[in-house]
Amino acid sequence: MSVTVVGGDRYEQLRREHRWEVPARYNIAADVCDSRPADALAMVHEHHDGTVRELHWGELQALANQAANLLGGLGVERGDRVAVVLPPTPEAAAVFFATWKLGAILLSMSVLYGDDGIAHRLGDSQPKLLVTDAANAPRFSGRSVPRVLVLDAAALRRESDRFQTADTAAEDPAQLYYTSGTTGLAKGIVHAHRYVLAHNEFLHCHDVQDGERFHGMGEWAWAAGICPLLGPWRLGAVQLVYQREGGFDPHRQLAFLSRHEASNVFATPTAIRSMMAIDDAGERYPQQFRIVCSAGEPLNPEAIRWFRRQYGLTVLDFYGLTESYPLCGNFPWMEVREGSMGRPMPGWDVAILDEDDSPVPAGERGEICLRARSNPHYPLGYWRLPEASAEAFGGEWFHTKDAARMDGDGYVWYEGRADDVIIAAGYRIGPFEVESVCLEHPAVAEAAAVATPDERRGNVVKAFIVLAEGHDPSENLGEEIKAFVRERLSAYAYPRLIEFTSELPKTLTGKIRRIELRERGT
Repeated sequence: MSVTVVGGDRYEQLRREHRWEVPARYNIAADVCDSRPADALAMVHEHHDGTVRELHWGELQALANQAANLLGGLGVERGDRVAVVLPPTPEAAAVFFATWKLGAILLSMSVLYGDDGIAHRLGDSQPKLLVTDAANAPRFSGRSVPRVLVLDAAALRRESDRFQTADTAAEDPAQLYYTSGTTGLAKGIVHAHRYVLAHNEFLHCHDVQDGERFHGMGEWAWAAGICPLLGPWRLGAVQLVYQREGGFDPHRQLAFLSRHEASNVFATPTAIRSMMAIDDAGERYPQQFRIVCSAGEPLNPEAIRWFRRQYGLTVLDFYGLTESYPLCGNFPWMEVREGSMGRPMPGWDVAILDEDDSPVPAGERGEICLRARSNPHYPLGYWRLPEASAEAFGGEWFHTKDAARMDGDGYVWYEGRADDVIIAAGYRIGPFEVESVCLEHPAVAEAAAVATPDERRGNVVKAFIVLAEGHDPSENLGEEIKAFVRERLSAYAYPRLIEFTSELPKTLTGKIRRIELRERGT
């Protein structure tokens, strides 16, 4: 039964009136960088040693042109791949823009990648140039890599600050991302310059205002790191950039946001769950938050409630994947239903389909699908994989392989990867709902649910639990968590087996690698 949704009329009007406007000629650097007023503040960068730099657009534009001249002088031409292994700095952003100014294709890789992961990406993409810094350069010594440029700020500034940005078509390739995946080697996904134009989550979810201070927590190696850099810049935001040392530290992160008065933030569920260990976060790190959004994996209801208790606002979850996002989102002017990824974004033709590509009834589980070539984010294909590209992107629908249900009011509820569904005694159980209830128990910091074989039921639910600080594993605590979930979820979906673990296996983007847990549980 549907009900009146607060903000529903505005949503329906946006859906009806939306039109994509994609010019035939378009270049990311020309739009995001060159068009900005030189005297406007572009970035506030803080190094982990406390050093703070403020850059106006005039300086960043000059850096981008100097980087373009440097890369061009080393032979980078239109269509070449430029691999980047750099921390998030103004110079790294300049190299990004320089790559697009040359009509080349950017492949940015995290400094956290292992050597094998980097080697695979370099071997597959065959870049003309690898740009890194002095700290990471020793990783490439003696290895079979393309020409290496160790970026030096002083040398960069010796180049001319004049450069004519290439005239590129909106359809020309601009970005190469590699999927982290849970099985097999990562596949490269090629996006055209136009893909940036599709990121209307910064308009509808983040409601980015000109001149406001924005921070994205994603690394500049993934779509959920680079797009929260480019999208807000297109709308006039000032980027707050924190160059961390080592892994994510919730105390340092919140202190940084407080110190620089961030008003608009893109977070990740993994980051927010880490912050939940700080009981007095709101008092210790007061904030100027206006809007906080999250994406990358589903945001558990308990994490939403924790953030609301601490900072008095509701985190807006939205959904997408490297091939195309955002498909669905929550909006600041519309009712938020905790645990839902919201409703399909204006301009995104999204449906929940069955195995025959037919829509499933409201409330029933199906696969999230996007109508092919229906928006500017649609990829050019997988890198050097024409058959896989035709299979994934050549039909009427792009299949995300994510399972979900849509309620009677059009809200989409994530239920796990399509192949992660747990079938126990004939019941179909989504791991995400089990994990979310586990997280509501005060002793649980993280949880992952998988199927494990059982002679009588075929499979049962097994939960891997990371305990919160101050709690120790015990048989009694395991039974307590089982009873807690059974009471709040159901008698068939609770975890019959619990294994305590010090950490969960994850991809570098923070997604749980359930396939490893399934193998461990058999």
